[in-house]
Amino acid sequence: MRNWFITGGTPGGFGMAYAEAALAAGDRVVLTARRPEELKEWVAEHGDRAHAVRLDVTEPDEVRRAVAEARAHFGEIDVLVNNAGRGWYGSVEGTTDDVVRSSFELNFFSVVTVLRAVLPGMRARGSGWVVTMSSAAGLDAVPGFGYYSAAKSAVEGLSDALRQEVEPFGIKVLLVEPGAFRTHAYAGFSGEAVRETVDAYEPLLVAVRAAFVEQDGRQPGDPARGVRAVLAAMERPDPPHRLVLGGPAFDKVTAKLQCTLDAVRADETASRGADFPGLV
Repeated sequence: MRNWFITGGTPGGFGMAYAEAALAAGDRVVLTARRPEELKEWVAEHGDRAHAVRLDVTEPDEVRRAVAEARAHFGEIDVLVNNAGRGWYGSVEGTTDDVVRSSFELNFFSVVTVLRAVLPGMRARGSGWVVTMSSAAGLDAVPGFGYYSAAKSAVEGLSDALRQEVEPFGIKVLLVEPGAFRTHAYAGFSGEAVRETVDAYEPLLVAVRAAFVEQDGRQPGDPARGVRAVLAAMERPDPPHRLVLGGPAFDKVTAKLQCTLDAVRADETASRGADFPGLV
């Protein structure tokens, strides 16, 4: 029986999907949320294998308290799912500084804070799983979501380095890159007005917002099926380093990576010509 610690447990999201899958596998779950009272019925339904903890992941003291509470309740954490996050839309030029910083606080720095709170226990035991919810946008940036894409790209680089650093301690790291999934992530866009400081980008952002509002409830991805794919990947003898979720996301990401590879190879002569002559 494994102990899971999952951030971003708001009902209707990936966090809850992970929790349900872990419980179905016979494991125990600590699910965190800013409003844990929304999880009271869910906890009661699952008895002593489920526990909800209040957590704002952008507050380091709360993170440390929540991790300590999880350990006190179930013991050491075997699987960490860094899931909390959200996207703000706006142009790269016109997004205000406070929104940029909020995006990175939630989508990048909170990931670091939770990692640092959980990893010591995993290192001490010589085992553990870190599952980080990135995004297909971290591999193929989305216009109008430049700072969200940038934060997820930072998570990608961080996780690739982390994987190599913790491998000697028996800890595995998996990046999950979903596309559009039928969670509540798009629900707030209908009530969120376009706040763009550079008028030239307003038509782009109006179109971006309209697309998200129109797609809400019609996203092709099924969170439960996506999470089952993640759990299956974790059980493979040679688990992957990253897993893109959703057919449209797979198509976009593979096309982007192929385009990038082709462009890099096209300039191979220039790249190699930057070295001192005569080096092998």
